[in-house]
Amino acid sequence: MSQSPTEREAEMSKAVPEPIHSRAAIRGHPLHPMLIHLPLAALLGLVATDLAWWWTRDPFWARAGLWLAGVGALGGWGASLFGLYDLVMVRNIRRLVTGWSHSIIAVMMLSLGSLNWVLRLHDAQAGILPWGLYLSLLVAALVSVASYLGGRLVYEHAIGVHVGAPSGQEDAAPHAGLSSTR
Repeated sequence: MSQSPTEREAEMSKAVPEPIHSRAAIRGHPLHPMLIHLPLAALLGLVATDLAWWWTRDPFWARAGLWLAGVGALGGWGASLFGLYDLVMVRNIRRLVTGWSHSIIAVMMLSLGSLNWVLRLHDAQAGILPWGLYLSLLVAALVSVASYLGGRLVYEHAIGVHVGAPSGQEDAAPHAGLSSTR
């Protein structure tokens, strides 16, 4: 049995959570999700460079890994400052267990990523086996968990999500992402 447009709208408005706005944002766009992608990609890419060095012993992969570890660690800490600011300053985020879990996992991930970078600073090749590779794999697993929790914050709790039509376009068709007629 098909639903009428009004029934669909009523059902959709129940499913869309009330948005929680980020305080660390530029024109409504939260900074933490904007800045975290490059450092996370660097930390994930570190696994590939470590494995490539292990298989080839080419110093290029050790140097690339050193740079990826540094970009991942320093960039991750920089991006995490904006997430921490939102966690501390926005009461509705502080109330979420998912927010605290995401933060704790991220601190563990960045601490291990920083240790991995420090191990490589003096001799990029000597820092890879065995501890560099182990740390890279552990950090990649923590990236997965932190990313999953960050996704839950966005998609289940609507943190930093604009709900509704863009301003000045109330009569326009709904845009991609969460939308509601409220």
